[in-house]
Amino acid sequence: MSKKKTDPISFEDALSELEALVEQMEGGEMSLEQSLGAFERGIALTKQCQQALQAAEQKVEILTAKTADAPAEPFDDDA
Repeated sequence: MSKKKTDPISFEDALSELEALVEQMEGGEMSLEQSLGAFERGIALTKQCQQALQAAEQKVEILTAKTADAPAEPFDDDA
Protein backbone atom coordinates (compact mmCIF):
# COMPACT_ATOMS: atom_id res chain seq x y z
CA MET A 1 0.00 0.00 0.00
CA SER A 2 1.51 3.33 -1.00
CA LYS A 3 1.61 6.37 1.22
CA LYS A 4 -0.53 9.38 0.42
CA LYS A 5 1.33 12.65 0.12
CA THR A 6 -0.38 13.86 3.29
CA ASP A 7 0.70 10.87 5.42
CA PRO A 8 3.35 11.87 7.94
CA ILE A 9 6.78 10.40 7.34
CA SER A 10 9.89 10.46 9.48
CA PHE A 11 11.99 13.61 9.64
CA GLU A 12 14.85 11.84 7.89
CA ASP A 13 12.63 10.56 5.08
CA ALA A 14 11.04 13.99 4.63
CA LEU A 15 14.44 15.65 4.47
CA SER A 16 15.73 13.10 1.95
CA GLU A 17 12.66 13.55 -0.23
CA LEU A 18 13.02 17.33 -0.03
CA GLU A 19 16.68 17.11 -1.09
CA ALA A 20 15.73 14.87 -4.03
CA LEU A 21 13.01 17.32 -5.12
CA VAL A 22 15.44 20.23 -5.02
CA GLU A 23 17.93 18.25 -7.09
CA GLN A 24 15.27 17.41 -9.68
CA MET A 25 14.06 20.98 -9.88
CA GLU A 26 17.59 22.32 -10.23
CA GLY A 27 18.13 19.90 -13.13
CA GLY A 28 15.69 21.93 -15.22
CA GLU A 29 14.17 18.89 -16.93
CA MET A 30 10.72 19.17 -15.34
CA SER A 31 7.68 20.62 -17.03
CA LEU A 32 5.96 23.61 -15.48
CA GLU A 33 3.24 21.36 -14.04
CA GLN A 34 5.81 18.96 -12.60
CA SER A 35 7.78 21.86 -11.13
CA LEU A 36 4.66 23.29 -9.48
CA GLY A 37 3.78 19.89 -8.06
CA ALA A 38 7.32 19.41 -6.78
CA PHE A 39 7.28 22.90 -5.27
CA GLU A 40 3.98 22.21 -3.53
CA ARG A 41 5.30 18.91 -2.14
CA GLY A 42 8.49 20.67 -1.06
CA ILE A 43 6.52 23.25 0.90
CA ALA A 44 4.59 20.48 2.69
CA LEU A 45 7.81 18.61 3.50
CA THR A 46 9.45 21.81 4.76
CA LYS A 47 6.52 22.48 7.10
CA GLN A 48 6.63 18.91 8.37
CA CYS A 49 10.39 19.16 9.04
CA GLN A 50 9.96 22.50 10.83
CA GLN A 51 7.23 21.04 13.04
CA ALA A 52 9.39 18.03 13.90
CA LEU A 53 12.33 20.27 14.78
CA GLN A 54 10.13 22.53 16.95
CA ALA A 55 8.74 19.50 18.78
CA ALA A 56 12.25 18.16 19.37
CA GLU A 57 13.40 21.57 20.62
CA GLN A 58 10.49 21.74 23.07
CA LYS A 59 11.30 18.26 24.39
CA VAL A 60 14.96 19.20 24.88
CA GLU A 61 13.96 22.37 26.73
CA ILE A 62 11.60 20.41 28.99
CA LEU A 63 14.15 17.70 29.71
CA THR A 64 16.96 20.12 30.46
CA ALA A 65 14.94 22.60 32.54
CA LYS A 66 16.25 22.91 36.10
CA THR A 67 13.07 24.61 37.25
CA ALA A 68 9.71 25.29 35.66
CA ASP A 69 10.75 28.82 34.67
CA ALA A 70 14.41 28.17 33.77
CA PRO A 71 15.55 29.70 30.47
CA ALA A 72 16.87 27.44 27.73
CA GLU A 73 20.64 27.04 27.71
CA PRO A 74 22.75 26.73 24.56
CA PHE A 75 24.04 23.27 23.72
CA ASP A 76 27.76 22.89 24.43
CA ASP A 77 29.32 19.94 22.60
CA ASP A 78 32.79 20.49 24.14
CA ALA A 79 31.82 18.55 27.27
